[in-house]
Amino acid sequence: MRHGKTINHLGRTASHRTAMLSNMASSLILHKRITTTVAKAKALRKFVEPLLTKSKNDTTHSRRLVFSEIGNKEVLKELFGTVAAKVAGRPGGYTRIIKLSQSRLGDNAEMCIIELVDFNETLLEAKNAGEAKAATTRRSRRGAGKKVEGETSAEVVAEEKPAKKAKAATTEVSAPEDTATETLKDGETREEKAAE
Repeated sequence: MRHGKTINHLGRTASHRTAMLSNMASSLILHKRITTTVAKAKALRKFVEPLLTKSKNDTTHSRRLVFSEIGNKEVLKELFGTVAAKVAGRPGGYTRIIKLSQSRLGDNAEMCIIELVDFNETLLEAKNAGEAKAATTRRSRRGAGKKVEGETSAEVVAEEKPAKKAKAATTEVSAPEDTATETLKDGETREEKAAE
């Protein structure tokens, strides 16, 4: 049983695991998207999201804390420059894991793409298009637009109800009247009856 085991050791020693996660975080920050296994991506998310949160506060202390985890000055510049500006308004959830349908050929491991949410241009364009469409299409509740100045909502409702009753009355009047039917005698067909 795995009670209380919060860290996925990924089959590595602690030093190997931290070095691997540091390198993966550097690659993710530089390239904005990497392909890896699902287990490593979930471990990387836990590692890199606190670093992204620290990058929102651009102080010497936060730079030193992030540098102690990553250890690459070029990545530090990219993180505190480009990435921090994009994630500044986001309260958390900076990464997205997208599972791929193909597994790795050698060991059949589940593969995925982990990416920074604010740098996926195609999804951002689709979201902005959806928001623009939602802004232009406005749906309101029934009768909300019929209110006239000086009237209360009870008066508007009282005006709507007689109109509905009148519509129902016209449908009843416009229904066709019943036509008379004639019964046929034993062995008689309709054609014979019509000929008579």
